[in-house]
Amino acid sequence: MNNILEKIVADKRVEVAQRKAVRTIAQLTKESNFERKTLSLKSSLRQSQSGIIAEFKRKSPSKGWIHANADLPSVTAGYSAAGASGISILTDEKYFGGTPNDLIAARPQVACPILRKDFTVDEYQIYEAKAMGADLVLLIAAALSVKETKAFASKAHELGLEVLLEVHSEEELAHANEFVDMLGVNNRNLKTFTTDVQISFDLADKIPADFVKVSESGISQPQTVLELRRAGFQGFLMGENFMKEKNPAQALSNFIGQVK
Repeated sequence: MNNILEKIVADKRVEVAQRKAVRTIAQLTKESNFERKTLSLKSSLRQSQSGIIAEFKRKSPSKGWIHANADLPSVTAGYSAAGASGISILTDEKYFGGTPNDLIAARPQVACPILRKDFTVDEYQIYEAKAMGADLVLLIAAALSVKETKAFASKAHELGLEVLLEVHSEEELAHANEFVDMLGVNNRNLKTFTTDVQISFDLADKIPADFVKVSESGISQPQTVLELRRAGFQGFLMGENFMKEKNPAQALSNFIGQVK
């Protein structure tokens, strides 16, 4: 494997094939969450005073375990109560220590939109996200072809889910299409896992104005959020900064107090 992303995607294809063999799309559509009315993160970010999308993340490939024994119900309920515009939940187990059950368990705890954070490589995962109770899915340009991105984004909209498209370079902006709701700039290079917030500033003016702009990863200071906001970003996806604390929800509450 040339890079970390390639390895993750290869493993994800195997994992999804195994899950498809156990549960069909028809079975997924019978889940109670499949009928729920989804919430709009795009609207939430446009109306929010903070724009923080707080992430529940136990570990990462670059940092290892961040908060191995974090109590998901209390952390996610705390995020929601603290004023998170949205909550991101990792459902990848091998690399991030999450499971689909994490999102299912979080859904009754929170009143804000939930992003299923995973590596989408098959439309089956979009049906899964809906069945779990997610409100939107992540599509990573570096892991998909332009054709796949459009097909998956269209399917998400068909199922009533919003789409956060993640890019890391100007070239990847070619993946943007009419089914994308929010355009996220990942400050972390998924091939090397190095992080630089400057990427967001470099791409800010290159993102079409009709997309809600989200800066992801590597944000730890309120001042950075204020500067990104001036550059045109309305959403700020943050996980590690809160999850490394003993009380992630309190850390979020303190942070929001400094960026309002």
